Amino acid sequence: MEEKKSSQFTGKKSLIWLIIIIVLAAALIVMFFWQHQTKSELNLLLEEKELQRIELNQELDSLMVNHERVKTEHSELADSLTIKDSVIQANAVEIKKLLDTQWEYYKVKKKLSRLQDIAQGYVHQMDSLYRVNDALTEENIIIKKDLVVLRKEKEQIEKDKDILVEQVESASFLKAYNIDAGGVRLRSGSSKEVITDKVRKMDKVKICFTLGENDIATPGNRDLYIRIARPDKEILTKTRGDDYTFEYEGKILQYSIIRTINYENRPVDICIYWNKQYSSQEMQTGLYHVDIFCDGNIIGHTTFTLR
Repeated sequence: MEEKKSSQFTGKKSLIWLIIIIVLAAALIVMFFWQHQTKSELNLLLEEKELQRIELNQELDSLMVNHERVKTEHSELADSLTIKDSVIQANAVEIKKLLDTQWEYYKVKKKLSRLQDIAQGYVHQMDSLYRVNDALTEENIIIKKDLVVLRKEKEQIEKDKDILVEQVESASFLKAYNIDAGGVRLRSGSSKEVITDKVRKMDKVKICFTLGENDIATPGNRDLYIRIARPDKEILTKTRGDDYTFEYEGKILQYSIIRTINYENRPVDICIYWNKQYSSQEMQTGLYHVDIFCDGNIIGHTTFTLR
């Protein structure tokens, strides 16, 4: 009886081990297939990533080949776009490094798209330069000078403040326009003027002009200095004393007439006369020069001829 029980116990124990072995075998089989499936999926992902890398490499190579072709076709203009070319080259090197190491598809794709935009802009700019160079050589020279200025942009930024100040100061200068000068004589017994270009008949030199509008200039009194130069360059003046002088660019100059006006930023029409009886200087035949000065600047110039 005991032997029978012992035999039954041994049989049950063997069955349990058999079940355990079967379960472990099944688990190993499942794990094997799972690992195989995972490895297959991973290989597919790696293959897909490699295909993407190859595709991006081909796009990059194609872009750079086209870029070099454009540079070769327009070699005479390529020097004008060296800054943009260096940007393209630097971006291409960066993308190439990313593709040769650990990389992210969307990150590289974004950089490549940006590089394509830059390269397209380079092509458009090169084509524009070519058309301008082909049609107007002079304008092309100006464009090249502008591009040279762009290369110095960093230095220029540091000088912007001084330049802006200078521009504001320059814009505040008054300017005279519609300047007209010439001889006039007075009819006997009348104050009516008659224009003449004959030295013997003229009584005065009449100078008329408009002082232009300027919203930037400070309103207030302004001294206008008029210099009338004879054909021999001598300035017509009442006297050679210091009373008829003013300073311009560090020099002391003689003036013929001074007129003080109240400037209120609006256009002002002005006529000023030089009477030939003001001094003992004789009026000559020939070309006369008239210069108008204000606030240390020459604001207008004209000429007239007497015979």
